[in-house]
Amino acid sequence: MKGKRVALLTLFAAALAAVAIEPAAAQSADTTTERLIWNLNNQLMYIAVPITVLVEAILFYTVWKFKNNESPLPTKENRRLEITWTVATAIILLFVGVASYQVLADPFVTATPDTDLDTVTDGEEEALEVQVTAQKYNWQFHYPGSDVTNANTLVLPTDRPVRLNITSSDWLHAFHAPSMGLKQDAFPGQSNYIVTEATDTGEHQLYCAEYCGVGHSQMLGTVEVRTQDEFQSWLDENGAGGSGNATAGNATSALAP
Repeated sequence: MKGKRVALLTLFAAALAAVAIEPAAAQSADTTTERLIWNLNNQLMYIAVPITVLVEAILFYTVWKFKNNESPLPTKENRRLEITWTVATAIILLFVGVASYQVLADPFVTATPDTDLDTVTDGEEEALEVQVTAQKYNWQFHYPGSDVTNANTLVLPTDRPVRLNITSSDWLHAFHAPSMGLKQDAFPGQSNYIVTEATDTGEHQLYCAEYCGVGHSQMLGTVEVRTQDEFQSWLDENGAGGSGNATAGNATSALAP
């Protein structure tokens, strides 16, 4: 009866833990990248919490049961128990490995120069290309398709795949927008990529996540996510034939060391 009682208490504690972590698991996602990362985090959390509760319950039960045992005896060999926990551990690790690989291999999480954007978009919509250049201590964003350049503010549309081609003109930097789940290193003479798709409008803080000198803490930027119509209007206003030629000029002056 005592064993059944302990098992019931363990299950009850696990249920309480699941209820407690539900609000933490219900996180909003502003990009497809962030949603994939949060889904993986939630899957692993739903496994880790019950295991933690079970181990702690066994620990407390063992301490309570044998607290007055002044002459403990060595544990007897139990091959069935050893095989059980070995197989259970292997199954858990296999699940974690498969779940992690599925997310890490997704182009929205790990993009490469060979990433086929037609596969990402299912051929339904053309992806937006943005050239991101880091320089002490500013960011420059160039939209090749519209010949628009902007400094320190990355403007993106919702519900459209975006590929950021990230590089540096002078030093090691790192593009990091934590609320969007985006992070990528910026190396001189090398291109690294981010493929994502914003799902909600709003503003997000952009940081340099690689120490790059005395002005590192001030190398900040903003990611503005607008509706597709608003984004297209912004491109038209700041294009080569629009009133936004000053945008490119401001970018050049802002990037001056």
